[in-house]
Amino acid sequence: MGSLTAADEPLPPLKYPQARRDDGIVDDYHGVLVPDPYRWMEELDSEEVKQFVDAQAAVSDAVLSTCDHRGRLRGQLTALFDHPRFRAPLKRGGSYFFFHNPGLRPHSALYVQHGLGGDPRVLLDPAAFSEDGTVSLGVVGVSDGGDHLAYGTSGSGSDWVTVRVMRVRDGEHLPDTLAWVKFSRIAWTRDGLGFFYSRFPAPRDGEAVDSGIKTDVNLNHEVYYHFLGTDQSQDVLCWRDPDHPKYIYIPEVTEDGKYVILSVSETSDPVNKLYYCDLSALAHGLEGLKGTHGVLPFVKLVDRFEAHYGLIANDGTEFTFLTNKDAPRYKLSRVDVDEPGSWADVLPEDEKAVLESACAVHGDKLLVNYLSDVKYVLQMRSLVTGELLRDIPIDIGTVNGISGRRVDSEVFVEFASFLTPGIIYRCDVSTEVPEMNVYREISVPGFDRNEFEAKQVFYPSKDGTKIPMFIVSKKNLDLNGSHPALLFGYGGFGMSVTPQFSVARVVLMRNLGFVACVANIRGGGEYGEGWHRSGSLANKQNCFDDFAAAGEFLVAAGYTSPARLCIEGGSNGGLLVAACLNQRPDLFGCALAHVGVMDMLRFHKFTIGSASAPENHILLQTTSSFAATMVTCHGVGVCSSASAQAVRGRATLGVRRTRKNSTGLSSTLPSTTCGGRGRRPATTPAAAASTLRPCC
Repeated sequence: MGSLTAADEPLPPLKYPQARRDDGIVDDYHGVLVPDPYRWMEELDSEEVKQFVDAQAAVSDAVLSTCDHRGRLRGQLTALFDHPRFRAPLKRGGSYFFFHNPGLRPHSALYVQHGLGGDPRVLLDPAAFSEDGTVSLGVVGVSDGGDHLAYGTSGSGSDWVTVRVMRVRDGEHLPDTLAWVKFSRIAWTRDGLGFFYSRFPAPRDGEAVDSGIKTDVNLNHEVYYHFLGTDQSQDVLCWRDPDHPKYIYIPEVTEDGKYVILSVSETSDPVNKLYYCDLSALAHGLEGLKGTHGVLPFVKLVDRFEAHYGLIANDGTEFTFLTNKDAPRYKLSRVDVDEPGSWADVLPEDEKAVLESACAVHGDKLLVNYLSDVKYVLQMRSLVTGELLRDIPIDIGTVNGISGRRVDSEVFVEFASFLTPGIIYRCDVSTEVPEMNVYREISVPGFDRNEFEAKQVFYPSKDGTKIPMFIVSKKNLDLNGSHPALLFGYGGFGMSVTPQFSVARVVLMRNLGFVACVANIRGGGEYGEGWHRSGSLANKQNCFDDFAAAGEFLVAAGYTSPARLCIEGGSNGGLLVAACLNQRPDLFGCALAHVGVMDMLRFHKFTIGSASAPENHILLQTTSSFAATMVTCHGVGVCSSASAQAVRGRATLGVRRTRKNSTGLSSTLPSTTCGGRGRRPATTPAAAASTLRPCC
């Protein structure tokens, strides 16, 4: 471990901490007895579990401390990370709100400036939330006039959020404090008097407050409206459905302020119900509901979990949605809510490309974003007819977000790639031929993109399916099989893994000669819902076969050898890595399985794991050989313990998984760009609800 040249030498025997077995716990699954001797590890707050994790970490630290590259690499990582980073601005009431990190701060601060050329000032700095940095910014929402900011914070990685309100003009906090918020969006009404949000009922008197790890608290989600300057106890209950306690409700207010839309979900499947309420039809407005016990008169426009529907825009009673209804690669459809049977396609499904997002801008224009062979394509189209107005040239990489509204003529587009740290373009869409002008460009001192190259290859999987893969390395690589390679995969929930810049990858490639690879295996969304379904449930083995085939390709092409091939993945990707390591131990020399879904019999009992059941339920049979023995600890390697997948970690390769906000080492800034509205669906209620990406 002292140097990479000695990587083929075996490590000396390591003494791992002994895990206590409790042989008294045996579950009966339909007549099959399954022992679970490490059930005690599910109690993450217990001293025994903490001591065991600390002991595991000590083993890892002892090995890593012998690596003579570590100090030098840490220095280079620190130097390269020390560069300014920005996210695209959000315009509200003549002010621009954006996140910025000057370099090495653990959290990015929210800035505001009046006018495009105004002087920015810090509005909200998460570094002030706690001394140890464990309290993070969860959701944000700016009122339509830009007068107030509502934001939510969470501590120590919990899903529970506390919402507070700030006056933008002088940074003064209002007394408003909202508790028991989880899986929520902050949706302001246009008058700026308050906002919709979602929460769970407060615990009853004497009831223990759960940390948010177990799922039994995630029942009976409710939607409320909060009036500024009032106590939470006076909030108006807008919707609940005791008959469906597992439903999650995400509120959204249309740009014209007339309607509130509820997206209703239950699992991670890309489907939702769709309810709406005409706020203008309330006889006495929301004020008239204070003190009452009724809910808003929502109309159930779509009352079956048959497809995904994401709001793009409305003109009166005519609504345009992004949907996969009979369109696995997504399309735009329109309906007059006064005539629920009037659905018609505005932009039909493309024959090959996946419609990733659509943002209504400058009146009746649409900025649409396609994914074609894992490459983004931008187009300007008509919101009325779907007609192509013009293509907007963009480099090969990832469109991380689009910020714009129908009332504005300027649009901001976030872009990054494997060799482009980040560019924010400003585009005036009122001109006949809109130009993408650089508004801000992220520069990394010491990084020269000309040292490296990124290419895309297509390799055959076990059944002959062609799988795309990106390969990033130093230029003029000698393909003699001697290079260490880091192969990243995810393959789940219809999430597309797209190019993103990574400081960690640059350091590995420059200093240790690594080849960084990203395999776009089935189960993802790179080619739409069909690609997703071909890697889920009974087809899950295709994910493992695709990933193993990627490794075989890299070895056969001379990029690396099995002893120098490391595989990496997190969450669903952690499951992928664990399965492939068990099925093909001959092919991989190292495995990094971060926070994997490992215990296939009990993962649904923790946090939002129940939402993952439709994706992985079939694995109860197909992966039982390792279901109870693989888990990630301390974010390093794969070690044996029990069902403790709630231990947190993070992926490090620096890719973007669309349909979910992901950070990793590639992007530590929250976004203020087009998020829930007009994008393909998020995989969990937490991702869907995030208003770190206020909508277009």
